[in-house]
Amino acid sequence: MLGNPKRLAVGGSVRKLSPRLMRKIILLALLPHVLLLCACRSTTSRPMSAGPMGLLSSALHPEKLAGMDAAIDRAVAEHDCPGAVLWVERNGAAYHQAYGRRALVPEGEPMTEDTIFDAASLTKVIACTPAVMLLIERGKIKLDDRAQTYIPEFKGDGKEAITIRHLLTHTSGLPPDISTDPPWSGYDTAIRMACAEKLLSPPGTAFRYSDINFFLLGEVARRVSGTKLDEFVSREIYRPLKMKDTGFLPPASKLPRIAPTERVNGKVLRGVVHDPTARYMGGVAGHAGLFTTAADLARYARMLLNLGELEGVRIFKPETLRLMTSVQTPENIRARRGLGWDIDSGYSRPRGKIFPLGSYGHTGFTGTALWIDPFSKTFWIFLSNRVHPDGKGNVLALEGALANFAAEAVIGFNFSYVPGSLPPRPEAEPGSRRREESEVVNGIDVLVRQKFAPLKGLRVGLITNHTGHDRARNPTIDLLRAAEGVELKALFSPEHGIRGALDEKVADGADEKTGLPIYSLYGARRAPEPEQLKDLDALVFDIQDIGCRFYTYIATMGNCLEAAGKAGLKFFVLDRVNPVNGVAVEGPVYRGESGFTAFHSIPLRTGMTVGELAKMFNVERGFNANLTVIPVEGWTRGLWFDQTGLPWTNPSPNMRNLSAAMLYPGVGLLESAVSVGRGTDTPFEVIGAPYMDDVKMAAELNRAGLSGVRFVPIRFTPTASVFKDKPCGGVNMVVTDRDVLNAVDVGLALALTLQRLYPNDFALEKVEHLLQHPPTMEAIKSGKSLAEIKQLWATDLEEFKKRREKFLIYR
Repeated sequence: MLGNPKRLAVGGSVRKLSPRLMRKIILLALLPHVLLLCACRSTTSRPMSAGPMGLLSSALHPEKLAGMDAAIDRAVAEHDCPGAVLWVERNGAAYHQAYGRRALVPEGEPMTEDTIFDAASLTKVIACTPAVMLLIERGKIKLDDRAQTYIPEFKGDGKEAITIRHLLTHTSGLPPDISTDPPWSGYDTAIRMACAEKLLSPPGTAFRYSDINFFLLGEVARRVSGTKLDEFVSREIYRPLKMKDTGFLPPASKLPRIAPTERVNGKVLRGVVHDPTARYMGGVAGHAGLFTTAADLARYARMLLNLGELEGVRIFKPETLRLMTSVQTPENIRARRGLGWDIDSGYSRPRGKIFPLGSYGHTGFTGTALWIDPFSKTFWIFLSNRVHPDGKGNVLALEGALANFAAEAVIGFNFSYVPGSLPPRPEAEPGSRRREESEVVNGIDVLVRQKFAPLKGLRVGLITNHTGHDRARNPTIDLLRAAEGVELKALFSPEHGIRGALDEKVADGADEKTGLPIYSLYGARRAPEPEQLKDLDALVFDIQDIGCRFYTYIATMGNCLEAAGKAGLKFFVLDRVNPVNGVAVEGPVYRGESGFTAFHSIPLRTGMTVGELAKMFNVERGFNANLTVIPVEGWTRGLWFDQTGLPWTNPSPNMRNLSAAMLYPGVGLLESAVSVGRGTDTPFEVIGAPYMDDVKMAAELNRAGLSGVRFVPIRFTPTASVFKDKPCGGVNMVVTDRDVLNAVDVGLALALTLQRLYPNDFALEKVEHLLQHPPTMEAIKSGKSLAEIKQLWATDLEEFKKRREKFLIYR
């Protein structure tokens, strides 16, 4: 009756199913017959995963669900998470499944669908936000009241202006969290510490995700209701919705079903909240501490989609629900947030590229995500314990992939035209759905806010150039020179010099403003000499990198880090964002001796910040330097430079914009073989040569179908570098979707096409000194396909991704 059980006919085509989905469909198809034989019927309130001829196949594409299965199975196999539970539902048709293992240590346990997870920051929207919204609905809290109305001691430094709305939308101006070092304990202690915090920006002027906002809201709810937060939400929300496994401080009877998280102080946390602040607060807080299951979250999401009501039980009025899930941030802030809920910000990974603007959701640090689309009546839930057992798991890329699969699974809904959805921001670039801006500050800004405390009493040498400045463009040189208790004694300059203006070897000199000696690290030496370090206590590094292996600033940092280790000096990295994001990793991993364009065993596009690379170098190269990274604040790995609000300064004379930085890891490979636009207005966005037929070259490259880029035929005459003053045919590379662009693919496609069309003219051998991967060079000469070439380094690249995990600072 089922025919070939591994294939399912849907919509007139035949699609292959995953073994897991195939088994589920067989069981579901047989279920009506089993029920008939048993003369019984189900009375469960859980929507059933209908069979191929039933509800599921009319609501969700089976092959896209199979894609979700495969993506999670792959993440488990690659140790991105030990296991997970997925739930996808549309119009009452649900697909839910468990994957991998619930626990790895002290012994393995299989994952089950009824596993209870530490929800982490989902607490904000499953506990704290609904508690506050119920009290607003009942007239006990007013959205635009000052927070001080409910917490009188919350005052000073301008905090009196913070409203409940500011807290709910993360626009209060408060820091991301209170310190947990040194450790403290007690709920009341946390509230006192929050009340003592100073604002980083005036209320209502910037979006900055902050746990402080939500444990203060939890305290507001407690004081107004006269009931502890955990008791209030259990009584008012979870019990009425029959969310039987959701709550704070889970009882011992549920421990066997709870997914453990990280090992802390030698003990794996199980049934104890992972978040340190919430843990120190006793396990009940507005920002973290909730435990839940996928089935319970599905009931909650169903209630939200039904405008506050489920199975005859009303939790919210429809108008409360609409208020909570619509944009509540002011127009001057690019991130769009509801009350508690994320809508369109740097944290919107679970929306993916397809779900419309106006859908909403949230994520949690432990590896949890929930996204709800009221337009297509769809939601998807992903629960994992990616931090088990050592905190190294990473599901960021997986969440984005699952979001797209979930939207692609929806049958009969046109996501390209969604009346009522939000328009993209006017400044959005074509081909990208998200161009939100977060309030981000680099390490130098953090150091200034710390009043230079880490450097107090130290004699310092600064490794910097013109990119070393704070958010207001005040040079780091001047800031350290004026810092009380810090003695700036020497400057060290990288390639292009202290002002970033030279494309040649750089000599020693003196700074015109301060008179300090400048020792060049791109001339007679590549590392500081012992004589230059003897009167110093520390070296400080502050230079903007662009996330590419052969961009030499990271080699300068590595050489200085090694010198500091040998000299017994402290080494501080004032970290800076990776301008091309910290998620994508591309290209072959270098395996040879350390050099200036290949300092360490890393790929062409690293997906790391300079601070994270410094941590890697220090450990893997055995430098053993006394390293401190002053971290960036407000940055998450998925953010591009133009989403940070930071001012752009050309990192080098020809790195003039973000588009050039995006393309550089691939196009830069060819900079000695052809013109890459040096001596034009658009370096690294064009390539050309006198022998190149621009129209033919563009046609061949567009035929390759590379993601996120198109090629336009052009002619130009560079005034510098390769083919100087010679008319060139070539192509302009137009990035159409940077989120799917693979810059190394572009570089290899250029090399392959040039080698095929112009084997007697193209100087392929000049690519090797930056590529540094002989098997790829041989493959290009042999005319291998791009897919075949990428297989040459696929294993090395996956190993690198695992290596880098322990050094990542940001999520």
